[in-house]
Amino acid sequence: MHDLTAVDTWIVHRAIEILDEHVIKHGPKLTSPKDVMDYLRLQLLHEMREVFAVVFMDTQHRVLAYEELFFGTIHQTSVYPRAIVQRAMSLNAASMILAHNHPSGSTQPSEADKQLTNRLKSLLESIDVRVLDHFIIGEEGTFSFAEHGLLF
Repeated sequence: MHDLTAVDTWIVHRAIEILDEHVIKHGPKLTSPKDVMDYLRLQLLHEMREVFAVVFMDTQHRVLAYEELFFGTIHQTSVYPRAIVQRAMSLNAASMILAHNHPSGSTQPSEADKQLTNRLKSLLESIDVRVLDHFIIGEEGTFSFAEHGLLF
C-alpha cells in the first residue's frame, strides 16, 4: 500500500465528503453501481485491516446509512449476522449493499466470503431485506458479487 502525503490524504477525504454529500446523503437513489463502487473504494481502500461495511437503503434505494460495522485484522474480520439484522430492522431498511476490503490487495472472494454472503442474503430475505451486492475493495480494483453471478 502506498503512503499518502498530507495533500493526498486531504484530497481523499475531500472526495469522500463530496461523494457522501451528492451520492450517499442527497442523491435521490443509488442507481449507478460505479458511483457506489467509487464511494466504497474511497472509504475502505486506505484501511490497513479488514473492515466490513453496509449501505442500508429504503424501498426506493435511497441511502438510510453507511456504517462500518466490523473491524478485524490484516486478513480477516468476524461478521455477526445478528448485528446486521438488528441494524437493518432499526433503520427499517428494505435493501442493502455489503462491502469489505482486502488489505492484501487481491479482490478475489475467499470461500468464507462466499459463504458469508449467501448466509446473509438468505437470512435477510427472511425479513424482507434484499442484498443487492457485496463489493470487495482492494488495490487491484473492486469485485462485485452481483456482476460475477455470486448472489443466488
